Amino acid sequence: MTDHHVLVNREQWDADADNWVEPGRKAWSTDEISWGSWSVAESDLRVLPDVNGLDVVELGCGTAYWSAWLARRGARPVGLDNSSRQLATARVFQEEFELRFPLVHADAERAPFREESFDLAFSEYGAAIWCDPYRWIPEAARLLRSGGRLVFLGGHPLLLLCYPKDDVSPADFRLHRDFFGMHRTEWRDKDGVVDGVEFRLPHGEMIRLLRSNGFELEDLVEIQVPDGATTVHDDVAPPEWVKRYPPEQIWKARKR
Repeated sequence: MTDHHVLVNREQWDADADNWVEPGRKAWSTDEISWGSWSVAESDLRVLPDVNGLDVVELGCGTAYWSAWLARRGARPVGLDNSSRQLATARVFQEEFELRFPLVHADAERAPFREESFDLAFSEYGAAIWCDPYRWIPEAARLLRSGGRLVFLGGHPLLLLCYPKDDVSPADFRLHRDFFGMHRTEWRDKDGVVDGVEFRLPHGEMIRLLRSNGFELEDLVEIQVPDGATTVHDDVAPPEWVKRYPPEQIWKARKR
């Protein structure tokens, strides 16, 4: 039986799909890889390994611009997503940009692939925040070959703590939420209806989870937004916040 958070998030991303068409097209149109809501360049962060010749699974690909970037660098990507409408947009872009790779409609907590099928499991947001880490990280470990890497970006725990509990306002400079017990956050609309379920763990808990699933931690990049960087996600955090604190983080681990 499909879990409630999977269905809630699927409905939300299906409903929001039209709003991601033009951002997706813009991302497909550029060859430069960038990370997160502030588009911090991979050439500055240097997180990714050489992907040429690697089998890659993108867990929560959305419009699949990351898979497209990796394909142009010689990877063999497979894009998986919980939203059929996001994947429909990705298929349009595959035709438009003449770059094709498999797209799979599925939940990253139950990926329909054989064990040890990939060299790199990757998520920029996607599964990294919309799937339960106690389920999707063991699943990523199952999919990876020995020595394979897991790389994923999500919101920083500090950002969550600074969100007011109205579920609408951007982060401010006060702590509004509990650190202990951090795991599942239900976002509600103005009528109190849950319209998204997000997952986030404290660093210590994430390290223990990775190690218990056979990973060695290689890096944790807490992103410092460069001066002059902009974002279309003004509801996340104001410019004065991201100048002082990391809104996002990237984990990089290798399967033992």
